[in-house]
Amino acid sequence: MSRVWKWNRPVTVREVLEDLQKERSIAYTTVMTVLDNLHQKGWVRREAEGRAYRYEAVSTRAAYAAALMNDAWSQSDNPAAALVAFFGMMSEEQRRSLSDAVRIVQGPETQEPTEPSESAERAERAEPREGPPENPASTRDHGGR
Repeated sequence: MSRVWKWNRPVTVREVLEDLQKERSIAYTTVMTVLDNLHQKGWVRREAEGRAYRYEAVSTRAAYAAALMNDAWSQSDNPAAALVAFFGMMSEEQRRSLSDAVRIVQGPETQEPTEPSESAERAERAEPREGPPENPASTRDHGGR
């Protein structure tokens, strides 16, 4: 998934294979099987191109991470305590990003006039604000991929 997200375009098994082979030895059939498994789980969609497929991510890496955090939070028997513990683990930079994200979600009518940080500007460009992101991974086995 990292390659599919990084490239942000439909990819072939061959492209992923060639990139992975820069780091380690791996078989074409292994990459093909993993992409097929990701397709069956609903993480990527594919379109036929000749005798091969082009695979494309169904959601962004940010939406996937948000779904993982939401799943973990919703499974807590004390969500407020879980959030406090999570916030306590954050670095100062992560806390600034959190504050920026809260301002983005609240909208301009509730914001004080401040300069948004670079992370807030990236977040606004990365995700549309209409409702929660759809992510099939939020209801599926995450499998570490």
